[in-house]
Amino acid sequence: MSWQLRQQVRPEWIDYNGHLSEAYYVLVFGFATDAVMERIGLDAAYRATTGHSLYTVEAHVRYLREVGPDADMVVTSRIVGGGAKKLLLCHEMTVDGVLRATEEVVALHVGSDRAVPFPDDVADRITAAIEPAPEYAGRSIS
Repeated sequence: MSWQLRQQVRPEWIDYNGHLSEAYYVLVFGFATDAVMERIGLDAAYRATTGHSLYTVEAHVRYLREVGPDADMVVTSRIVGGGAKKLLLCHEMTVDGVLRATEEVVALHVGSDRAVPFPDDVADRITAAIEPAPEYAGRSIS
């Protein structure tokens, strides 16, 4: 089960080379992680009542092609793994159907400054949504 987020490039996100600045790829991928959180039950109400949230503990971004001004980005997100306290996500950013960037995320479910297990209903949603990881997942930087 994958989800999509659409985001248009804002003028202030364009760097001196005329393309999306690298920090904004990560910002948009962060918006996509937030959207996944909403869909699996870690929404604003959950965070407010429990004080628990996801913390990204590792991320790997691949910048494959430039994204220009005013581009309409589509980020497809999928859950590729999980555990009692951990969530593994892959995000793929496309513009006009062309893959521009990917991000892998390892996130922990945290409360009171430590990792805590997901509630059963959230864990069930995560398990039901797991898809095979794409071929690029798990690679190291070389």
